[in-house]
Amino acid sequence: MKALRPSQAPHQKAPSDPWTTWLFLGGRGAGKTFAGASWIVDQAEPGVHLALVGPTFHDVREVMIEGPSGIKSLYPPGERPTWRASRKRLEFKNGAVAQAFSAEDPDSLRGPQFHAAWADEFCAWRRPAETLAMLRFGLRLGQDPRLVVTTTPRPIRALRTLIAEPGTIDTRAATGANAAYLAPAFLATLQSLYGGTRLAAQELDGLIVEGEGGLFRAEDLARCRGAPPAAFDRVVVAVDPPATAGGDACGIVVCGRAGDRAFVLADLTARGLSPHGWARRAVEAAHRFDADALVAEANQGGDMVRAVLAQADPPCPVKLVKASLGKRARAEPVAALYEQGRVVHCGAFPALEEELMALGSGDLAHSPDRADALVWALADLMLGIGRRPRLSVL
Repeated sequence: MKALRPSQAPHQKAPSDPWTTWLFLGGRGAGKTFAGASWIVDQAEPGVHLALVGPTFHDVREVMIEGPSGIKSLYPPGERPTWRASRKRLEFKNGAVAQAFSAEDPDSLRGPQFHAAWADEFCAWRRPAETLAMLRFGLRLGQDPRLVVTTTPRPIRALRTLIAEPGTIDTRAATGANAAYLAPAFLATLQSLYGGTRLAAQELDGLIVEGEGGLFRAEDLARCRGAPPAAFDRVVVAVDPPATAGGDACGIVVCGRAGDRAFVLADLTARGLSPHGWARRAVEAAHRFDADALVAEANQGGDMVRAVLAQADPPCPVKLVKASLGKRARAEPVAALYEQGRVVHCGAFPALEEELMALGSGDLAHSPDRADALVWALADLMLGIGRRPRLSVL
């Protein structure tokens, strides 16, 4: 018998695009456990072998299996699967089995094999990269073995590496996305106590906050939300091209200026596109936002960048820029604009904000393509060629 459960919010449903790993990053109470448990219930067909991995065995049983949003809660009382403590496994009425593992013992994952797996609170694992690797070696049954990872994010390298992996699709949800199922005063109380702090960014907004040495502060990003003006003095689409096709993402960020403030309008960064693919995406953005210029980094093949953008028939001039300083030095004056309250984010851009907070910390496993594109855009709009830190226009 299938489980009877409440309807899922859109952010709690598995992505429709193809994926091998679904990474759900959310604040406390954002519905991560319910999402993971619901997905496992959907996979629990007769004869299927599943894996449940939590920080400890206690967490697997008390949260993932028997918690208020755990697997057993999704079944009517007479149809609930049975927990066999002596064998550390959950047995479903239809013959499916979910074996429990503690991330404290990665070697326990050697040998068993599974059709699917749910890994909870990945960032709280003692050895996340090693344990995840052992789990993946066991995902070798069936035609399409897949993994769901649910966690409140922390600025650890293992998480940044997971986000950048091919086949990973991430969902991001703040605590407020699940407000209907939380105590009415919960969010208001925590926001009044911690709003604008790194703790709130991590635990409520579900963002990967900056590590030590980060240039962009969580409190500055938390207060930069706002609406766009009726008109702009100037709009640019900034492009940070990837070094190789299919490697790093192509950063594409749209920004506008009105008076002495800049407005971030869109983050259209994409991975896996050919040069012609990302050029078309950038040019489409220029049409959509009526851009005055396409600003593109030329450090990686300037002639090629100009040529592919020209072939896509841009509606505005193409300006190639080249940096003679490192990423941190280029980003410092832009970070100062955020501190001064002169940058407004006209929408939710969690992936972009995470990369900004990681700049300068040395804890980013992939190229900060979104952040680089933003820096180019705001340098062009707000700093001026003469005041830009050693940027030369080609």
